[in-house]
Amino acid sequence: MGGAFVAVADDADATWWNPAGLAGGAYFSAIIEYGTAQDPSAATDVNGSVLPSWRSGARGFTVTFPSLGLSYYRLQVSQIRPFEATDANGLDRQDRGRAPVFVSSLLLQQFGATVGESVGEHLVVGSTVRVVHGRFATAMIEAADASLDRAAALDGHAETHVDVDVGAMAAFNTLRLGVAVKHVTQPSFSSGTDRAELSRQARAGISMTRRGGTVGPMTFAIDADLTRTPTAVGEVRHVAAGAEAWLAGRRVAVRGGLTANTVGDARPSASVGGSAALRSGLYVDAHATSGSDRSMSGWGLALRVTF
Repeated sequence: MGGAFVAVADDADATWWNPAGLAGGAYFSAIIEYGTAQDPSAATDVNGSVLPSWRSGARGFTVTFPSLGLSYYRLQVSQIRPFEATDANGLDRQDRGRAPVFVSSLLLQQFGATVGESVGEHLVVGSTVRVVHGRFATAMIEAADASLDRAAALDGHAETHVDVDVGAMAAFNTLRLGVAVKHVTQPSFSSGTDRAELSRQARAGISMTRRGGTVGPMTFAIDADLTRTPTAVGEVRHVAAGAEAWLAGRRVAVRGGLTANTVGDARPSASVGGSAALRSGLYVDAHATSGSDRSMSGWGLALRVTF
């Protein structure tokens, strides 16, 4: 749905998107998921010059009940950046191979517990408390030896921090309003003089669900980041709009969305996805995102149980 999900999440995904959504969904939900993204597909251009490159891989397992969610996420981000003091355009191909480049790897394992609490008839507030065990490692190596695989293999000093996400969800019949703040404590991880920080992120959204008719439930949503977030390819602040429709007696779902960056050029990207019921309450989910926003390109798969 292009990432328009803060006011939609109501199953195991709520532990990541908006912890307040936990109270509004199914009695039991569990999800196993995997996602990856990389840009560009090669770390060097046709002349042998190193390109700024990044790759992320995420996997997770979450199980939720109406008042409690338990989650585990593993995330690794690997990067290659040319050494800024080197003028690559003034070097021949052999010198480019010897030029120093900066490689880094951030590996996070996050164990979380999510709880929600109703405040009156229409409002739910929730929080996810995570223990984050991470390793951040950096190195300077020759360009000819640089690869994202080598960056991912770097091993740094282990650190453990506590992080907190908070959220709120207000529901009025078919209309839902959501807001979520991630990384409230802004934990950081060090490698020598270099540091990687999980920056605080705030996001708000609105969704509307239409039920009845010849098609099953249809949901329309709009999200907007309230803060800027640094990424491997520059700062981003996204707006997103998406839709979801359930078909064939809720055995199949189709989704789509658009997102754009409001920092600098818009750099729009499009997302498509869907779900298929393997049996009652058991679904396989898939999605893919592509476009000019290099921070968004990727795909993911999940197996979800809900009842």
